[in-house]
Amino acid sequence: MAATHLNKDTKYTDSLQTEVDAAFLYNRVADAESVPAIADMFRELGGIEHEHAAKMIERFSREGKKVELPTPSWRARVLDKIGKVLGYGYVIGVLMDTEKSIGAAQVRLKEQGQIPVSGDEANHVKILQNLINNKSKVAGEHISRIEGKHRSIGGNALRAAVLGANDGLVSNMSLVMGVAGATDGQSGVLLAGMAGLLAGALSMALGEWISVKSSQELYERQMALEMIEIETNPEGEMRELALIYMAKGIPQSQAHEMAVSAIEDTDRAHDILVKEELGINPDELKGSPWEAAIASFLLFALGAILPVIPFFYTSGYAAIIQSLAFSTVGLFVIGAAITLFTGKSVWYSGFRQVLFGLAAAAITYIIGKIIGVSIAG
Repeated sequence: MAATHLNKDTKYTDSLQTEVDAAFLYNRVADAESVPAIADMFRELGGIEHEHAAKMIERFSREGKKVELPTPSWRARVLDKIGKVLGYGYVIGVLMDTEKSIGAAQVRLKEQGQIPVSGDEANHVKILQNLINNKSKVAGEHISRIEGKHRSIGGNALRAAVLGANDGLVSNMSLVMGVAGATDGQSGVLLAGMAGLLAGALSMALGEWISVKSSQELYERQMALEMIEIETNPEGEMRELALIYMAKGIPQSQAHEMAVSAIEDTDRAHDILVKEELGINPDELKGSPWEAAIASFLLFALGAILPVIPFFYTSGYAAIIQSLAFSTVGLFVIGAAITLFTGKSVWYSGFRQVLFGLAAAAITYIIGKIIGVSIAG
């Protein structure tokens, strides 16, 4: 039992350190900011994180535990030094990553300790994104690195389609060539190819179902928590709204007036905070995990069937050559489709994909050949 309490206290102190580090880094970023209005926003964020830490200290005090506010950790100080040398864009990116986990961790620990949610566990990612978007000196890679998949549904759906077909084609072509190498393209290749297709497609479908379903459940929980925060701590959420408006370039006084007006309508305030603070579009939660699973299954199967087709009507080396021909065409098409995301030449991307895919097939064919000779001998 004592070990359980020790583990819980360790989690709280780790979370406390995270809050202190975030407050420290926000203030360091503010000190380096040349635009006063933006610097004030970073300091405000730092102040909120400091409040989080102070309330955690109060909790320990109520439980009769003497815990002092820690100093910034070595990691925070190293990040500060990196910011001084390379610029604070990277530090802001780290803070954005940190903010994603702080809210969930704080709520989880408080639930375990049966402590009421105060509403101070806000996620500031959207505020930081708006600030960064207004600062050309921050590299775009820091923004794209932490963007959630739900922020670009169309582009990611197309990317998932291309990659799903590619996974099916390359993995099943390698399997087919391995078995063909062991059997000279005779018995067992068709069965192995179809088994590989079904196994891979079912695995992809289940993975996609779990991914979509778990994301929906996570976002729904975050939205419910946001509503609790509005109801339990409207003043804190009003400050969050004001920061969001200010990050969009609205003057401070007007931003506070808009925040006061918004918080009077709970549903309206919730909609704004869900979209602007959490980065969640409720309409995107309506997607069916079953539709995603079926689409993933079909896309994987579409690629995986290409190397198997010749073995339905022929066998031997003729089937192997035709399988490679079908696969080569499929690889080139997939490589060409990838240029939608990379901007590279269609020929360059297509032939590169063919080269890598056929290399994988050659390796598995040789291994299969060695195994087949060994078994036969």
